[in-house]
Amino acid sequence: MQSRSPTGRAGRAGRPRSAAADAAILAATRAALVELGWSKLTLQDVAARAGVAKTTLYRRWPGKNELVVDAVAELFDELELPDRGSLAADIEGVVLQFAAILDRPEARSGLMAVVAEATRDDALRARIRALIVDRQKRLVREGRTRAQRRGELPAERDARQAARAVDLIYDMVAGAVVHRTLVSAEPADEDWARGFTRVLLRGLSDTAGRGAAGGHGDTAGRGDRR
Repeated sequence: MQSRSPTGRAGRAGRPRSAAADAAILAATRAALVELGWSKLTLQDVAARAGVAKTTLYRRWPGKNELVVDAVAELFDELELPDRGSLAADIEGVVLQFAAILDRPEARSGLMAVVAEATRDDALRARIRALIVDRQKRLVREGRTRAQRRGELPAERDARQAARAVDLIYDMVAGAVVHRTLVSAEPADEDWARGFTRVLLRGLSDTAGRGAAGGHGDTAGRGDRR
């Protein structure tokens, strides 16, 4: 995986960053979260688990909040939008990927921990939004663009309306999967993903159809009729 600057600051002159050290630190952070939880996790313990000096860790992450969010964000960077031939099938595929990631102990522990802490920390909440939420909205944009090329959704006429639609769709998908897996503790399996996608697409059809001839947006739901 390509190394990135976790803190978003300009790189310092001198010794180059080590992608291997970054990966080891983030993996150690996730392991510590599973074993110790947020309250007992310390940067000193993470450094020891990763086999790096504390100074190496502190040069990259100024505190626990930044480190844990980056460790969790790296997991969700694994998400990819599959090309399964239709909008419905693509949505089902990414929903199942998301659910599989949330089924991993390090993802469950990490996400629940940072979300809980973010209720008391505005800076942490902003970091979660930037590195997890906003970054993964790319999947929605890619999916809508692909569906438009297939003729399943009409082309966008208003950029601001399109951006609002991306936000809403992301919230619906992410919120439903997180609630299903982490709050209700129920499986988000293929049957659930198929039913959820059917409901989601009906909403998308209604929204897309407002600017289309006939006002019904039938093309958006065609991929769901299998």
